[in-house]
This record gives sequence, C-alpha cells and structure tokens, in this order.
Amino acid sequence: MANDTRARILETTGLLLRQRGYHGTSLNDILSASGAPRGSLYFHFPGGKDQLVIEVTRDSVAEVTERLTEALAAERDPAVAVHHIYQSVARMLEDNQFSLGCPIAPVVLDSPTDVPELADLCRSAFEQWIGLLRDAFVRAGVPERRAHALALLVESSLEGLMVIARATRDRAPLKAVADEVAALIEGAVLAGEARQRADTTV
Repeated sequence: MANDTRARILETTGLLLRQRGYHGTSLNDILSASGAPRGSLYFHFPGGKDQLVIEVTRDSVAEVTERLTEALAAERDPAVAVHHIYQSVARMLEDNQFSLGCPIAPVVLDSPTDVPELADLCRSAFEQWIGLLRDAFVRAGVPERRAHALALLVESSLEGLMVIARATRDRAPLKAVADEVAALIEGAVLAGEARQRADTTV
C-alpha cells in the first residue's frame, strides 16, 4: 500500500510537471491530484517538493535515455533510426492528445536555478541524449565534428517540433522534418563512407 501511494505521488508529479512546469506545480496540486495524504508525501519525500521533482525528473530522464538507446541500437543505419524516433515522438503526442511533450523541457524553461541538483540533472540529460546521437553517427562513419552538429540538430528540432505539434495539434510538422533530417544524416553517412574509401586507396 505504501509503495502504491509513493508510485501514485511520483506519477502525478510527473504529469503535472509536464503540464505546468516546476513553478506551476505546488505540493497542494500534487496532493489534490494524487489523493495522497500530506503526511504520506512527507513520509516518502521528507525533502518536500524539491526531492520529489528531482526524483521524478531523474526517472523521466532514465526512461527517455533507455528508449533512445534502444532506438539507435535497433537500426544499423542511423538515418532510419532517427526517422523512427521522430515517428515515435509523433505517436506519443497523438496518444496524449498533444497535451504532453518532453518531460524535462517545462522544468528547464522555469529555470529552477535555486535547485542546483535539478538544473544539473536537466543539463546532463541533454548532454547525454546529444551524446548518444553523436556516437551513433560517428559509428556510421560521420566525422565527429559533423556528428555532433547533426546530433544537436536532431535534439533541438525534436524539442521545437513538440511545441509546434502541441500548438497546432498536428503531427505533420514532425513527419516533414523527419524526412529532411533523415536525408541529411544519410548524406553525411555516405560522405563519410566515400572519405574512408578514398583514404584507403591513397
């Protein structure tokens, strides 16, 4: 029962954070939406709101990281993998009726600099996701500098497209950009392969 209450508080907090951000989510909101007694919240999270938000954000980052890792590992061609990632994000938005986007973007936009651990967690999350994309491109033969730029392009376009899709309630922008980005990555991989072939013939 105690674990059920803890899980319910975490799930409710994660949902509210994605809808309202850090400053827009109060302990009273969490208690009201979860139906948990105030005493239970402080029993499970003696550090209050900050501890709760940090734990929820850490779990969300771990979940996104796992899915991204699996998506990139599932395809030998990173262009195909990235196209599937855009499709997955589009399905996620449709499934939640365009009400929820990236789990950490609302926290970042609220700039909770008074909670250094939370700010560091969000920064390291983006670094990790960009790093996973960059490494996948490098493994496919893309030079590291360009691979990093492409990874930044993918991550930043996904973040922006989630906002656009929510505003327009339409997945079409994700589809259009997915095709263009996949073509760009494919071109970078082919250029890398051609460069490697030229180097071996010298």
